[in-house]
Amino acid sequence: MVLLFPLSSCNDDFLEFYPEDKITSANFPQNEEDIELLLNGVYALLRENSIYNEGLFGFGVLDGATPNAFNWGNTPIARAGSGQLNSSDGSIVNFRWTRSYGIIFRANYLLQALDQIDLTEGEKAIYRAEARFLRGLAYSILAEGFGGVPIILDAISTEEARSISRASQEETWNQVMADYNMAIDNLQEEAPELGRATKGAALAMKMRALLYQGEYEQVLSVIDEIDALNKYNLFPSYEGLFKLENENNAEVIFDVQYISGENSQGSLHDQYCGTGTGSWTRGSRYVPTDDLVNAYETVDGAEIDPNNPYENRDPRLEFTVVVPGAYILGYRFPNYTYPGGAFNHPGNRLKHLSARKYRIEPEADLPPSGQSGLNNIIIRYADVLLSKAEAIIETNGDIDEAINLINRIRTEREDVKITSLPMGLSQGEARAKLRHERRIEFALEGLYWADIKRWEIGEDIYPIEVKDHNGDVIETKFPNGYLDFYRLLPIPDSEISLNGNLTQNPGW
Repeated sequence: MVLLFPLSSCNDDFLEFYPEDKITSANFPQNEEDIELLLNGVYALLRENSIYNEGLFGFGVLDGATPNAFNWGNTPIARAGSGQLNSSDGSIVNFRWTRSYGIIFRANYLLQALDQIDLTEGEKAIYRAEARFLRGLAYSILAEGFGGVPIILDAISTEEARSISRASQEETWNQVMADYNMAIDNLQEEAPELGRATKGAALAMKMRALLYQGEYEQVLSVIDEIDALNKYNLFPSYEGLFKLENENNAEVIFDVQYISGENSQGSLHDQYCGTGTGSWTRGSRYVPTDDLVNAYETVDGAEIDPNNPYENRDPRLEFTVVVPGAYILGYRFPNYTYPGGAFNHPGNRLKHLSARKYRIEPEADLPPSGQSGLNNIIIRYADVLLSKAEAIIETNGDIDEAINLINRIRTEREDVKITSLPMGLSQGEARAKLRHERRIEFALEGLYWADIKRWEIGEDIYPIEVKDHNGDVIETKFPNGYLDFYRLLPIPDSEISLNGNLTQNPGW
């Protein structure tokens, strides 16, 4: 981090001096290397929990707030998934707000600092575009989670920060679009360095933002631009998508980069979401539920065999979930008892299922806790295909074209071959198939939480019981039903206490 120290000045020039052993606003940034340090500081915040870290936040952890997964601990994510969240909670409430604004602050500082550096306009344009892309990403997280929020585009004082008011949700989304559009106009198809934003990344994140707003005609237009790049496609192996050896493949449009090792550059996948090793400090805090497992179809469309419920199923089930009878870490996972079975944390009563997606295997390759080098995929080409299918369906376009896109997901990979959906479906039938396919394709990747809210289906799917392997109820998610105000998070109490002009979202 760049630490800025206020400097007192004297009238006599010769008394104005700056310490050379400290970074200050007077001596930093000075050159392009300093600008790159500032840019890396913006990217680094993507790795914070409540953005795209804490195991799989935005991934499996966020799925803990949906019927897909269960969080056994008394954490804000668990409360968000059970209807017990409140405005004083951290993580998904406080951290998601403050760390998004951390990205915005750093991006704004970088944009301002560029004026001090001797670079060509072309070079500056790339840095500005990346800063705007990251700022747009942060505002999209805020808009989707909180609705309208304060829009800050320059460095502001502490007093200004304590008096600024919320913009509308529409105005916040408009700022997201403005930032993404500038990035699209100036970024190249290939990034200057691996992991940095590209034109395709900006287009894909703009597509997602439009999808979340229900702007389906614009979604289709942006997807045409993505496909015109002729750069992205489905990776041949669904299982292989989430393996170290296949990082940065042709399906990955934008991800968060990690490096294994002891210098805090690895992720916490294995600490929070991966199957454990039997220790008290490591194992699945966020685990798949039977509700998710039961949603997977059979390969040929037949009924599920109650005597062999995990056989003949969509291969994505065992690529995503460790089920009884599966192999994990090189040996069979046969029973439900701790420390055998799923190797879930001993405090977790759900012991017969565990997460496999993003899991590093075999056991000999398992990194120390918190040192996974496996990247987090934020958006991939499968999302483009299913977003296009959804947009076609919702605009009452060629339903058969939409079904063909869904069938690509179901049949095009070498390790996923399940029965194609039939042609001639109605709009309502196609909509149901699309929503089911998104849930399965992106299970434990954190997208279902936003999908439930934007589709307004919470009232239809809750309450849901989470049961252990004996059929005993562990928890009921939203026992009193899903209310309208759950579609937005509460503004953190800590922020409202600092700024009397911030109004709370209705219902909270």
